Amino acid sequence: MFENVSVVKKANVYFDGKVTSRTVVFANGEKKTLGIMLPGTYTFNTGAAELMEILSGECEVKVAGKTLSIKGGESFEVGANSSFEITCKSVVDYCCSFLA
Repeated sequence: MFENVSVVKKANVYFDGKVTSRTVVFANGEKKTLGIMLPGTYTFNTGAAELMEILSGECEVKVAGKTLSIKGGESFEVGANSSFEITCKSVVDYCCSFLA
């Protein structure tokens, strides 16, 4: 649970609606996104480094030359100005934190 935050009403919609998220803004300016990815394979580019927490579901992630099997309760990090490919085997619920 996050307390004392603002939520951007407009959804972030990617890949023809197969990936959606909402941006949460904390009092100190920190941002996170909370979202859902439907089964499929998606490639994302990053500006800032990210911590991707998989809240539920199963996926395979290709990041920094490694392939990881991730399930609900696990996480992975992505470096700044890079990319990752994620294959969702089921609906994936996630929280993305943007790292400094």
